[in-house]
Amino acid sequence: MDPRTRPYRSVLYIPGSKPRALDKARSLPVDAIIFDLEDAVSAEEKDNARETLKAALAEGGYGARVKIVRINGLDTAWGHDDAKAVGDMDADVVLLPKVDSAGDVAALAAITGDLPIWAMMETPRGMLNAAEIAAHPLLTGMVMGTNDLAKELQCRTRDDRLPMMTSLGLCLLAAKAEGLIIVDGVYNKYLDEDGLAAECEQGRDMGFDGKTLIHPAQVAGANAAFAPSDAEVDLARRQIVAFEEVEATGQGVAVVDGRIVENLHVETARSILAKAEAIAALAK
Repeated sequence: MDPRTRPYRSVLYIPGSKPRALDKARSLPVDAIIFDLEDAVSAEEKDNARETLKAALAEGGYGARVKIVRINGLDTAWGHDDAKAVGDMDADVVLLPKVDSAGDVAALAAITGDLPIWAMMETPRGMLNAAEIAAHPLLTGMVMGTNDLAKELQCRTRDDRLPMMTSLGLCLLAAKAEGLIIVDGVYNKYLDEDGLAAECEQGRDMGFDGKTLIHPAQVAGANAAFAPSDAEVDLARRQIVAFEEVEATGQGVAVVDGRIVENLHVETARSILAKAEAIAALAK
């Protein structure tokens, strides 16, 4: 699948220490899985989790789902062993928590080699250094760690996430400037479907590629929110047809639904159709 159109609508956290959860993830309709060795694993289970996860990934069965392993920070007692172990796992990406600078990414790359890296963006310093972090050549994605970030910012929790807007915007700008995947933070009230839908819609409107999730009950909502809607697909098709007809006849500008259609709109339209096709392919 073309990495430029690969969907990342739903990115589900799974504890690396729990075989039952690791097995269930094989059947969930998620686009990507973050196999967590950090927050979801207690200190006494860290070493066992590493081996449990390695065995599960070796067994396979995760299909087209992108396999992301979140290690412990390199400043912890487990980080270096995690980083070394990921190189021997059947993982697509290694995810580094609490990235403050491009130097943190470089330190991980010195251990993991050519394995693509994603960065957890969850500290004030990381927000201020988002552009340099995004520019690291091995970095292919960013994940917003909004819970840790809220703690560090000492901000209040609001439905509109106004206190988070500067941070979210800085990371979005950095990721888009470098052509990276960027996924939004988790929604903690996992049984609140309406609240999840609203936050997903906000994230999609801002430009996020998808949302990190903490419970399988959130998967359907995220998949729906971050997929092109039927109306968007229909409009995209009509824009392309109208533009191509105008180009072929040498007439004036194309107009669809009372709005001018230029080449930039056609590029967006083709991207929407490619994303819809990629999602359809995953569903087969």
